[in-house]
Amino acid sequence: MSNIKPQPLVSVVIATYNMAQYLPQAIDSIQSQTWQNLEIIVVDDGSTDDTPEVMKAYEGSERVRYIRNENQGQPKAKNCGVRNAQGEFIAFCDADDLWEPFKLEKQMPLFNNLRTGVVYSEVSHIDEHNARYDKPPAYTRYRGKVTNRLLYKNFVPFGTAVIRRQCVSQNGMFDEDFRMGIDWDLWLRYSLDWEFDYVTDKTYVYREWSGQMSTNYRGRYDHAFRILTKFASRFQSQLNSKALQQAWADMHIGKGNIIARQEGTVKEPLMCILKGISTAPGYWYGWKSLIKLALRRP
Repeated sequence: MSNIKPQPLVSVVIATYNMAQYLPQAIDSIQSQTWQNLEIIVVDDGSTDDTPEVMKAYEGSERVRYIRNENQGQPKAKNCGVRNAQGEFIAFCDADDLWEPFKLEKQMPLFNNLRTGVVYSEVSHIDEHNARYDKPPAYTRYRGKVTNRLLYKNFVPFGTAVIRRQCVSQNGMFDEDFRMGIDWDLWLRYSLDWEFDYVTDKTYVYREWSGQMSTNYRGRYDHAFRILTKFASRFQSQLNSKALQQAWADMHIGKGNIIARQEGTVKEPLMCILKGISTAPGYWYGWKSLIKLALRRP
Protein backbone atom coordinates (compact mmCIF):
# COMPACT_ATOMS: atom_id res chain seq x y z
CA MET A 1 0.00 0.00 0.00
CA SER A 2 0.94 3.66 -0.29
CA ASN A 3 3.43 5.36 1.99
CA ILE A 4 1.27 8.52 1.92
CA LYS A 5 -0.80 8.56 5.12
CA PRO A 6 -3.52 9.44 5.53
CA GLN A 7 -4.60 8.88 1.95
CA PRO A 8 -5.17 12.29 0.33
CA LEU A 9 -8.31 12.73 -1.74
CA VAL A 10 -7.89 12.09 -5.46
CA SER A 11 -10.44 13.67 -7.80
CA VAL A 12 -10.96 11.78 -11.05
CA VAL A 13 -12.37 13.76 -13.97
CA ILE A 14 -14.28 11.99 -16.75
CA ALA A 15 -15.30 14.32 -19.58
CA THR A 16 -17.78 12.45 -21.77
CA TYR A 17 -19.71 12.96 -24.97
CA ASN A 18 -22.02 10.24 -26.33
CA MET A 19 -20.16 7.44 -24.57
CA ALA A 20 -23.08 5.86 -22.69
CA GLN A 21 -22.13 2.41 -23.98
CA TYR A 22 -18.75 2.51 -22.22
CA LEU A 23 -19.13 5.09 -19.45
CA PRO A 24 -20.31 2.67 -16.70
CA GLN A 25 -17.24 0.50 -17.26
CA ALA A 26 -14.99 3.52 -16.79
CA ILE A 27 -16.75 4.63 -13.61
CA ASP A 28 -16.86 1.13 -12.13
CA SER A 29 -13.17 0.54 -12.84
CA ILE A 30 -12.31 3.69 -10.88
CA GLN A 31 -14.61 2.73 -8.02
CA SER A 32 -12.77 -0.60 -7.82
CA GLN A 33 -9.52 1.12 -6.83
CA THR A 34 -7.58 -0.24 -3.88
CA TRP A 35 -7.01 3.44 -3.03
CA GLN A 36 -10.18 4.31 -1.15
CA ASN A 37 -10.17 8.09 -0.82
CA LEU A 38 -11.38 9.31 -4.20
CA GLU A 39 -14.20 11.10 -5.95
CA ILE A 40 -15.39 10.83 -9.56
CA ILE A 41 -16.62 13.88 -11.45
CA VAL A 42 -18.45 13.02 -14.67
CA VAL A 43 -18.85 16.05 -16.95
CA ASP A 44 -21.37 15.40 -19.71
CA ASP A 45 -20.55 17.72 -22.60
CA GLY A 46 -24.10 17.82 -23.99
CA SER A 47 -24.43 14.15 -24.94
CA THR A 48 -27.35 13.28 -27.22
CA ASP A 49 -27.35 9.57 -26.38
CA ASP A 50 -28.74 7.98 -23.20
CA THR A 51 -25.91 9.17 -20.93
CA PRO A 52 -28.34 10.89 -18.51
CA GLU A 53 -30.28 7.62 -18.14
CA VAL A 54 -27.07 5.65 -17.59
CA MET A 55 -25.98 8.08 -14.88
CA LYS A 56 -29.19 7.55 -12.90
CA ALA A 57 -27.61 4.33 -11.62
CA TYR A 58 -25.12 6.50 -9.69
CA GLU A 59 -27.64 8.89 -8.12
CA GLY A 60 -27.07 9.14 -4.40
CA SER A 61 -23.49 7.89 -4.66
CA GLU A 62 -21.15 9.71 -2.29
CA ARG A 63 -18.27 9.16 -4.71
CA VAL A 64 -19.81 10.06 -8.08
CA ARG A 65 -20.95 13.54 -9.14
CA TYR A 66 -22.67 14.13 -12.47
CA ILE A 67 -22.53 17.54 -14.19
CA ARG A 68 -24.43 18.02 -17.44
CA ASN A 69 -23.55 21.01 -19.61
CA GLU A 70 -24.30 22.25 -23.11
CA ASN A 71 -21.84 21.00 -25.70
CA GLN A 72 -18.79 23.26 -25.52
CA GLY A 73 -15.93 20.97 -26.45
CA GLN A 74 -13.34 18.84 -24.69
CA PRO A 75 -11.14 21.55 -23.09
CA LYS A 76 -14.07 23.30 -21.42
CA ALA A 77 -15.55 20.01 -20.23
CA LYS A 78 -12.26 18.96 -18.66
CA ASN A 79 -11.79 22.36 -17.06
CA CYS A 80 -15.28 22.14 -15.60
CA GLY A 81 -14.27 18.88 -13.95
CA VAL A 82 -11.02 20.38 -12.64
CA ARG A 83 -12.84 23.40 -11.21
CA ASN A 84 -15.26 21.10 -9.37
CA ALA A 85 -12.52 18.81 -8.05
CA GLN A 86 -12.02 18.90 -4.31
CA GLY A 87 -8.98 16.64 -4.10
CA GLU A 88 -5.37 17.45 -3.36
CA PHE A 89 -4.60 15.42 -6.49
CA ILE A 90 -6.44 15.26 -9.82
CA ALA A 91 -6.52 12.40 -12.32
CA PHE A 92 -8.30 11.75 -15.61
CA CYS A 93 -10.03 8.92 -17.42
CA ASP A 94 -11.61 9.05 -20.85
CA ALA A 95 -15.16 7.74 -20.84
CA ASP A 96 -14.37 4.75 -23.08
CA ASP A 97 -11.23 3.68 -21.19
CA LEU A 98 -10.55 1.83 -17.94
CA TRP A 99 -8.33 1.98 -14.87
CA GLU A 100 -6.58 -1.02 -13.38
CA PRO A 101 -7.56 -1.45 -9.69
CA PHE A 102 -4.01 -0.80 -8.45
CA LYS A 103 -3.47 2.43 -10.44
CA LEU A 104 -3.46 4.95 -7.60
CA GLU A 105 -1.78 2.56 -5.19
CA LYS A 106 1.16 2.35 -7.59
CA GLN A 107 1.38 6.01 -8.55
CA MET A 108 0.55 8.01 -5.44
CA PRO A 109 3.67 7.08 -3.40
CA LEU A 110 5.83 8.90 -5.97
CA PHE A 111 4.29 12.18 -4.81
CA ASN A 112 6.27 11.82 -1.57
CA ASN A 113 8.84 13.80 -3.57
CA LEU A 114 7.37 17.29 -3.17
CA ARG A 115 9.03 18.41 -6.41
CA THR A 116 6.96 15.91 -8.38
CA GLY A 117 3.91 17.45 -10.06
CA VAL A 118 2.90 14.71 -12.50
CA VAL A 119 3.07 10.92 -12.22
CA TYR A 120 2.17 8.86 -15.28
CA SER A 121 2.41 5.21 -16.29
CA GLU A 122 2.41 2.69 -19.09
CA VAL A 123 -0.78 1.60 -20.88
CA SER A 124 -2.43 -1.55 -22.15
CA HIS A 125 -5.21 -1.77 -24.72
CA ILE A 126 -8.73 -3.07 -25.15
CA ASP A 127 -11.01 -3.27 -28.19
CA GLU A 128 -14.71 -2.50 -28.55
CA HIS A 129 -15.54 -6.09 -27.57
CA ASN A 130 -13.49 -5.84 -24.34
CA ALA A 131 -10.67 -8.04 -25.60
CA ARG A 132 -7.33 -7.07 -24.01
CA TYR A 133 -4.07 -6.83 -25.92
CA ASP A 134 -0.69 -5.10 -25.62
CA LYS A 135 1.38 -2.92 -27.90
CA PRO A 136 4.97 -1.77 -27.54
CA PRO A 137 5.23 1.82 -26.21
CA ALA A 138 5.09 4.44 -28.95
CA TYR A 139 7.70 6.63 -27.23
CA THR A 140 10.50 6.41 -24.72
CA ARG A 141 9.33 7.56 -21.28
CA TYR A 142 11.23 10.09 -19.16
CA ARG A 143 11.23 11.31 -15.57
CA GLY A 144 12.60 14.31 -13.70
CA LYS A 145 12.93 17.65 -15.48
CA VAL A 146 11.52 16.77 -18.88
CA THR A 147 10.88 20.05 -20.72
CA ASN A 148 13.54 19.46 -23.38
CA ARG A 149 12.18 15.96 -24.03
CA LEU A 150 8.57 17.16 -24.16
CA LEU A 151 9.43 19.76 -26.77
CA TYR A 152 9.95 16.90 -29.22
CA LYS A 153 7.25 14.41 -28.30
CA ASN A 154 4.32 14.14 -25.95
CA PHE A 155 5.43 10.91 -24.31
CA VAL A 156 2.91 11.12 -21.43
CA PRO A 157 -0.22 9.01 -22.12
CA PHE A 158 -2.89 11.43 -21.00
CA GLY A 159 -5.25 9.16 -19.08
CA THR A 160 -2.42 7.67 -17.05
CA ALA A 161 -1.46 11.00 -15.47
CA VAL A 162 -2.14 12.05 -11.89
CA ILE A 163 -1.32 15.68 -11.10
CA ARG A 164 -0.72 17.63 -7.94
CA ARG A 165 -3.42 20.27 -7.46
CA GLN A 166 -0.72 22.93 -7.03
CA CYS A 167 0.12 22.45 -10.71
CA VAL A 168 -3.31 23.81 -11.59
CA SER A 169 -3.15 26.78 -9.25
CA GLN A 170 0.41 27.61 -10.28
CA ASN A 171 0.47 26.75 -13.98
CA GLY A 172 -3.16 26.79 -15.11
CA MET A 173 -5.79 24.48 -16.55
CA PHE A 174 -6.38 23.30 -20.13
CA ASP A 175 -6.04 26.05 -22.73
CA GLU A 176 -9.49 26.47 -24.26
CA ASP A 177 -8.03 28.08 -27.39
CA PHE A 178 -7.00 24.63 -28.58
CA ARG A 179 -9.20 21.71 -29.67
CA MET A 180 -6.39 19.16 -30.00
CA GLY A 181 -3.11 18.55 -28.21
CA ILE A 182 -4.43 20.12 -25.01
CA ASP A 183 -2.58 17.63 -22.83
CA TRP A 184 0.77 18.37 -24.53
CA ASP A 185 0.27 22.07 -23.87
CA LEU A 186 -0.54 21.29 -20.24
CA TRP A 187 2.52 19.08 -19.72
CA LEU A 188 4.82 21.65 -21.33
CA ARG A 189 3.68 24.34 -18.90
CA TYR A 190 3.84 22.02 -15.88
CA SER A 191 7.30 20.80 -16.82
CA LEU A 192 8.80 24.25 -16.31
CA ASP A 193 8.23 24.18 -12.55
CA TRP A 194 7.68 20.52 -11.70
CA GLU A 195 9.35 17.15 -12.07
CA PHE A 196 7.58 14.26 -13.75
CA ASP A 197 7.75 10.66 -12.54
CA TYR A 198 6.73 7.38 -14.10
CA VAL A 199 5.77 3.84 -13.15
CA THR A 200 6.34 1.01 -15.59
CA ASP A 201 3.13 -0.76 -14.57
CA LYS A 202 0.27 -0.66 -17.07
CA THR A 203 -2.27 1.11 -14.89
CA TYR A 204 -4.48 2.45 -17.69
CA VAL A 205 -6.44 0.58 -20.36
CA TYR A 206 -6.89 2.50 -23.61
CA ARG A 207 -9.77 1.46 -25.84
CA GLU A 208 -9.40 1.34 -29.61
CA TRP A 209 -12.66 0.91 -31.46
CA SER A 210 -14.32 1.52 -34.82
CA GLY A 211 -16.43 4.45 -33.61
CA GLN A 212 -13.42 6.62 -32.77
CA MET A 213 -12.67 9.72 -34.78
CA SER A 214 -10.42 8.99 -37.75
CA THR A 215 -6.82 10.09 -37.52
CA ASN A 216 -6.57 13.79 -38.30
CA TYR A 217 -2.85 14.16 -38.76
CA ARG A 218 -3.08 17.56 -40.46
CA GLY A 219 -5.21 18.90 -37.63
CA ARG A 220 -2.79 17.48 -35.06
CA TYR A 221 0.18 19.18 -36.69
CA ASP A 222 -1.67 22.47 -37.16
CA HIS A 223 -2.44 22.50 -33.43
CA ALA A 224 1.07 21.37 -32.52
CA PHE A 225 2.56 24.36 -34.34
CA ARG A 226 0.09 26.69 -32.62
CA ILE A 227 0.81 25.20 -29.21
CA LEU A 228 4.58 25.40 -29.57
CA THR A 229 4.36 28.94 -30.94
CA LYS A 230 2.33 30.10 -27.94
CA PHE A 231 4.47 28.21 -25.44
CA ALA A 232 7.75 29.48 -26.89
CA SER A 233 6.53 33.08 -27.04
CA ARG A 234 5.47 33.00 -23.38
CA PHE A 235 8.45 31.15 -21.91
CA GLN A 236 11.32 31.78 -24.34
CA SER A 237 13.72 32.84 -21.59
CA GLN A 238 13.20 29.55 -19.72
CA LEU A 239 13.82 27.27 -22.71
CA ASN A 240 16.98 25.72 -24.09
CA SER A 241 17.46 27.43 -27.45
CA LYS A 242 19.04 24.40 -29.15
CA ALA A 243 16.30 22.05 -27.93
CA LEU A 244 13.63 24.49 -29.10
CA GLN A 245 15.27 24.87 -32.50
CA GLN A 246 15.40 21.12 -32.97
CA ALA A 247 11.79 20.80 -31.78
CA TRP A 248 10.69 23.14 -34.55
CA ALA A 249 12.73 21.14 -37.03
CA ASP A 250 11.29 17.88 -35.74
CA MET A 251 7.73 19.09 -36.28
CA HIS A 252 8.35 20.22 -39.86
CA ILE A 253 10.08 16.93 -40.67
CA GLY A 254 7.45 14.84 -38.90
CA LYS A 255 4.67 16.60 -40.79
CA GLY A 256 6.45 15.93 -44.08
CA ASN A 257 6.94 12.26 -43.27
CA ILE A 258 3.31 11.62 -42.34
CA ILE A 259 1.96 13.44 -45.41
CA ALA A 260 4.27 11.39 -47.62
CA ARG A 261 3.18 8.17 -45.92
CA GLN A 262 -0.55 8.89 -45.84
CA GLU A 263 -1.01 10.78 -49.11
CA GLY A 264 1.78 9.42 -51.30
CA THR A 265 2.87 12.88 -52.45
CA VAL A 266 6.39 14.27 -52.72
CA LYS A 267 6.34 18.06 -53.22
CA GLU A 268 4.73 19.12 -49.95
CA PRO A 269 6.67 16.57 -47.83
CA LEU A 270 9.89 17.73 -49.50
CA MET A 271 9.16 21.34 -48.61
CA CYS A 272 8.43 20.38 -45.00
CA ILE A 273 11.58 18.30 -44.63
CA LEU A 274 13.78 20.99 -46.21
CA LYS A 275 12.23 23.53 -43.85
CA GLY A 276 13.21 21.27 -40.96
CA ILE A 277 16.76 20.85 -42.22
CA SER A 278 17.19 24.60 -42.68
CA THR A 279 15.91 25.15 -39.13
CA ALA A 280 18.40 22.69 -37.59
CA PRO A 281 21.00 21.56 -40.16
CA GLY A 282 22.75 19.30 -37.66
CA TYR A 283 19.62 17.33 -36.80
CA TRP A 284 20.15 13.89 -38.35
CA TYR A 285 16.42 13.10 -38.49
CA GLY A 286 15.98 15.62 -41.32
CA TRP A 287 18.71 14.18 -43.53
CA LYS A 288 17.52 10.63 -42.89
CA SER A 289 13.97 11.62 -43.82
CA LEU A 290 15.18 13.37 -46.98
CA ILE A 291 16.99 10.23 -48.13
CA LYS A 292 13.95 8.05 -47.42
CA LEU A 293 11.73 10.43 -49.39
CA ALA A 294 14.16 10.39 -52.32
CA LEU A 295 14.15 6.59 -52.34
CA ARG A 296 10.36 6.30 -52.30
CA ARG A 297 8.88 4.45 -55.23
CA PRO A 298 6.31 6.35 -57.33
